Amino acid sequence: MNVLIIPEDFRKDQYMLKPIVEAMLVYLDRPRAKVKVLTDPLLGGIEQALNKARIQEIVERYRGMVDLFLLCVDRDGNADRRKRLDNIEEMMETHLSVGKVFLAENAWQEIEVWVLAGLDLPADWSWKAIREELHPKEKYFQPIAEQRGLLAEPGEGRRTLGMEAARRYGQRLRQRCPEDIQALESRIKQMIGAQ
Repeated sequence: MNVLIIPEDFRKDQYMLKPIVEAMLVYLDRPRAKVKVLTDPLLGGIEQALNKARIQEIVERYRGMVDLFLLCVDRDGNADRRKRLDNIEEMMETHLSVGKVFLAENAWQEIEVWVLAGLDLPADWSWKAIREELHPKEKYFQPIAEQRGLLAEPGEGRRTLGMEAARRYGQRLRQRCPEDIQALESRIKQMIGAQ
């Protein structure tokens, strides 16, 4: 199975999304799935990532090589984000042949929260507060990356922390993120079962 992750901006998101999706696929008994992150074209933000025409161009460009397209974006506190993703999914169904699937998911509130879900967090932090925070990247992720001396690495700590979180996918990450990680996992499992 060939998987293409479409992030809103690959420059930092690739370091989190690739190891987490790979861990998810191992959990779903697909350890040999080939996972790539879209780097061409660079979308560079949420508006381009939610632009149906841009997504359609990407799907048409790569559909011969990809079995599963995963559009992964931040929710950013926007309650309507899921509806926009559903509309994009619906439109993409008409552009894919049998056996090809397009799924979209929004991280609650940012993809950095998925990474935090797999880490040992300070005892005085509340997981509920992290999930509800509109700016968890600034309030929670960056302080951990800074404390661990990772801000100078590629992705400003996302590479190391993303791989660390992915190693705890089954034990911690998926349990802490039922609204988004488990939802995506369940939909991928359905897709795998239908093949």
